[in-house]
Amino acid sequence: QVQLVESGGGLVQAGGSLRLSCLASLSAFDSYVMAWFRQAPGKEREFAAAIRRSSFSTYYADSVKGRFTISRDNVKNTVYLQMNSLKPEDTAVYYCAAGSTPTRAQNEYPYWGQGTQVTVSS
Repeated sequence: QVQLVESGGGLVQAGGSLRLSCLASLSAFDSYVMAWFRQAPGKEREFAAAIRRSSFSTYYADSVKGRFTISRDNVKNTVYLQMNSLKPEDTAVYYCAAGSTPTRAQNEYPYWGQGTQVTVSS
């Protein structure tokens, strides 16, 4: 059974940092594109970042570019999201997802975690 388990969320002041982790129970983890999405209160879920399989090419939403960094450890079956210079508008539930294409389209990712809450206070 495929499981994606996020961790690392919490409460942080504006300007602070957090690192999210997502442990994936996927065979051939390094064959998947991994992504982070987020859903703010009252808003639709949106793309944040994605990383290709072994090429390590990365993609970011404009809203997080320059502040967030996605990375992966194919030995540990884990993908990370380092979030720096956090803003109150980054407050959201952050979801990890796995798919085959580095797209912003949520329906292209068949596997999802349950999410982890990130709250940024002003």
